[in-house]
Amino acid sequence: QSFEFELRTKMVCGPRSLDQIGQLALSFAGRRALIVSDPGIVQAGYPDRARNALEAEGFAVQVFSETGENPTTDHVAAGVDVARAFQPELLIGLGGGSSMDCAKGINFLYSCGGRMQDYWGVGLATGPMLPMIAVPTTSGTGSEMQSFALISDAETHAKMACGDKRASCRIAILDPELTLTQPAMVTAVTGIDAISHAVETFVSKKRNAVSQIYSLAAWQLLSRHIEDVFENPSNLEARAGMQLGAAWAGLAIENSMLGAAHALANPVTARHGTIHGQSVGISLPHVVRFNGHQCDEWYCELLRASESSGKTPAASTGSAGLSEYLSALVRKAGLLTRWSDCGVARDEVVELGKEAAKQWTAKFNPRQVSEGDLQTLYEQAF
Repeated sequence: QSFEFELRTKMVCGPRSLDQIGQLALSFAGRRALIVSDPGIVQAGYPDRARNALEAEGFAVQVFSETGENPTTDHVAAGVDVARAFQPELLIGLGGGSSMDCAKGINFLYSCGGRMQDYWGVGLATGPMLPMIAVPTTSGTGSEMQSFALISDAETHAKMACGDKRASCRIAILDPELTLTQPAMVTAVTGIDAISHAVETFVSKKRNAVSQIYSLAAWQLLSRHIEDVFENPSNLEARAGMQLGAAWAGLAIENSMLGAAHALANPVTARHGTIHGQSVGISLPHVVRFNGHQCDEWYCELLRASESSGKTPAASTGSAGLSEYLSALVRKAGLLTRWSDCGVARDEVVELGKEAAKQWTAKFNPRQVSEGDLQTLYEQAF
């Protein structure tokens, strides 16, 4: 299969690595840094630590923290107003995937102008963009290793994937200590999301020699450590494993694509405000069983890669064993396992199926899915 590969992000990993941000930022020409974060991360004190390290190296620093879960065009617009007043030369996304995606969204509009909707697609930036440093405080989206920002339209609630190679982060700082302060629910939903990325990218229609390397590496780390962080949240080794696994899964997305589980999850998140990782956790086991009719051997290969840990089913169980494992993992995470528990009504299934079929990840599912197939998959999760 034909593909291109370019690693655009420098990774700096290890406890207390956030404190290196000032020195790392010196590699860029400008000395004005805008930190994009959220209120919870501000309360944890991480933007202040970053500010202190940056100011010690002579940077002027501004913090924008008015973003939230599933960043919208309104969040981005508010950040752009702050950027235009401050005139940054460097952006820093410090927080979960929402903070990093919001920072990328701000970068598109501040650097290139227009509206966020203008960049819905791939390669639509109109010029150079500001350098960006990503500092994830969760182990979930892998946004620090991707060139895409997921931004929801504040009016239509459509989740827009806006991607351009120029939006890739120049540096990603993976400091596992920053994940220790996550609430248990955040650990749960981000961990399940990361697992879903490893599973879906490994069987995507766009899978290739490079993406499979990262999918497998992500799966091995995530499946080994995810239950450990549920049971012992202070286990720094497990936290580091989850953080690196999420980053590898992000690189797998960048070089492959996701599938029907994300196509099913997004309309529910848009309609009901259900947390993304929760929605994916409900849909993924059913999609794995559905796909197993066509690519069971690939799921066997995934399980074979993690057999030595003793924490996943035998490779011979294939899609059935993987589906059961994923369902059990969602329960161990303390998450819901049925759409009805999320407030979704059965009479929404037809419309949800239509919306899921429009999601761009649906077309990359290894087994072709129709509106009817997606409706059936919704039904199975009631």
